[in-house]
Amino acid sequence: MIKKFLIGLTALTLTSSNVGAEPSIIDKPIPWSPHKEQLIERYTQEHYGRVQTTIVPQAVVVHWTACSTFETAFNWFYDEADADGELNVASHFIVDRDGTIYRLTDETALNRHAIGYNWCAIGIENVGGVDGVEDLTDEQLDANVELILYLRDKYPTIEYVFGHYQQDAARASGLRIELVPDYYAIKPDPGPEFMRRLHERLQDEPLTFFDE
Repeated sequence: MIKKFLIGLTALTLTSSNVGAEPSIIDKPIPWSPHKEQLIERYTQEHYGRVQTTIVPQAVVVHWTACSTFETAFNWFYDEADADGELNVASHFIVDRDGTIYRLTDETALNRHAIGYNWCAIGIENVGGVDGVEDLTDEQLDANVELILYLRDKYPTIEYVFGHYQQDAARASGLRIELVPDYYAIKPDPGPEFMRRLHERLQDEPLTFFDE
């Protein structure tokens, strides 16, 4: 009886230690200079009516890169400013085809990746989705599950997970803020099938998803 109890306790301990554990993450930072912070301040003043360069994470937005390699996505995010001299797009994480997770910025840095939600959302990009094809891999799904569990446990303020294409449905969260009229873009990423599978894997977690 004692032996069985100890075996059960060991199994319980191992299971509990794995919940929300930090997955293997490779830090590959993009530049973050005083100039970039000025660009962020200008962006947030225009779009949110206040100046901020960091976030209190309340949501995770899942994307695809619409390109076929990590290097292409990383290079796209690398520059601090875009061609118009405004804050360039970027995301906190990129997940490669084989499930490798790269962290590009601090998790509480403000990045421009989802209109209306940048002030409060962590962005996860997944390499794939070229020409709108839903081709994200099982390895990417596993990595997204691990990463979201880690983020949820690290930041209890996170309540919502949604795909970029669900930006309108996510208005129900009350989180969307956008002061610039007609500043909007229709997005297909990361596809409803990937979000359905992600929701299925995380359905027992205290997270809110939206209809796929």
